Amino acid sequence: MLPMTLPPELDRILSGNPNLQDAYVVGGSVRDWLLGRPVKDFDIEVFGISEQRLMTTLRRHGRVDQVGRSFGVFKVTVPNGETYDFSLPRRDSKVAPGHLGFEVKFDPALNPLTASSRRDFTINSMMWHPGRQQLLDSHGGEADLRAGILRHTSAAFPEDPLRVLRGMQFAGRFNLIGSPETLELCRSIQSTYPELARERIREEWYKWAVQSTVPSAGLRFLREAGWLIHFPELHAMIGQVQDVEWHPEGDVWSHTLHCLDALVQLPEWNVAATEQRLVWALTVLLHDTGKVGATREDFRDGRIRVISPGHEIASLSLAEVWMNRIGVPAGLQQRVLPLIANHMIHRAEVSPRSVRRLAQRLAPATISELTVVLTADAHGRPPRPKTVPPVVPLLVAEAAGQTISNNAPKPILQGRHLLQWGWNPGPHFTPILAGALEAQLDGVFEDLEGAKRWLEVEGRQLIP
Repeated sequence: MLPMTLPPELDRILSGNPNLQDAYVVGGSVRDWLLGRPVKDFDIEVFGISEQRLMTTLRRHGRVDQVGRSFGVFKVTVPNGETYDFSLPRRDSKVAPGHLGFEVKFDPALNPLTASSRRDFTINSMMWHPGRQQLLDSHGGEADLRAGILRHTSAAFPEDPLRVLRGMQFAGRFNLIGSPETLELCRSIQSTYPELARERIREEWYKWAVQSTVPSAGLRFLREAGWLIHFPELHAMIGQVQDVEWHPEGDVWSHTLHCLDALVQLPEWNVAATEQRLVWALTVLLHDTGKVGATREDFRDGRIRVISPGHEIASLSLAEVWMNRIGVPAGLQQRVLPLIANHMIHRAEVSPRSVRRLAQRLAPATISELTVVLTADAHGRPPRPKTVPPVVPLLVAEAAGQTISNNAPKPILQGRHLLQWGWNPGPHFTPILAGALEAQLDGVFEDLEGAKRWLEVEGRQLIP
């Protein structure tokens, strides 16, 4: 095992400093290092030193800000702008329900074994001593990481119900399976879900959505932990049958998991920003929730088929309820919902007019975003081959030709033109401009001169 490489500024702080001789790199930074992933945030826990002495020591190296409840955490900003978190070991005591119902006491005399046992999972309990170049793994975290097991660190795990949702996002991010004992503990605190603040629930779902490498692993953990029932729109997909010709993979739940795993393998995902990933992940997660109420049997072509007419529209209200429950902001919902509503567009004819209309319906989402959803949807049907739907390249080409891949068509005729042409301003502008946009989308005109001709013939008839 190669030693952990520290940033030069952090190494300078720790090297040869007698006050920091019992300083450990802890938590996710150690886990990510063992996985060979880039370590973005270094958290340092310092033993055997008082709060004041630690503060004085760190101030020699940069600006120090005390953060966290009752302090005990020091954020050091070094001259090059990098920031590192130093903390004292602490004891957590459960004194009230909920994620915030803990009494925190910082104890410099605490030993590393006791301090590491307060961590949620063994994979996050490991500690690295830079000076001795030693991995301290008191709870078997490295073995669990190598085996793909998500295991709680101590019997204190049930005290914080948020740890179940943290388990979901860790399972998705690192492709882990919950240990039987940990899953049993999760099931034992199923009733504590209402204690969690909505914003904390949303935070864990966001981490799952943005950072998962195998999103299905996170959702399976949630189901096996008995917590999927708290998200009924998702739970209802389990067992919802689909037509085997189009969905040989199984029920709607299985299809959704396959789609999510396919999504994060697409090249567009690798270069996407955080908000874009959120839009795609939430869309794919919720795109077929409406099948639960819309599915029925239909006899055609000599056999009974399972069909779900209009399920994309039925999914809208369920998706909105789900997103409101965890507090997804309206702006994000406004991008997710039109993608869900239009994910069955592969059955429509592609023409200049239809693509303009589609771009308008999608806004503020875009055709480029929709093609990724369509591809992930098509890839989530094993053992069918992962092929790009035929409609996707047609949409891409037509949208690019009209420069509306990433935006809705911009209105050619605007109020300022009416003013320039001598029209008196007033409420009659509204129906005229709306009618002009409809005509533009239909291809009646393509430039301002065409808009002016339309205005003289058709526009005046729209004045109330």
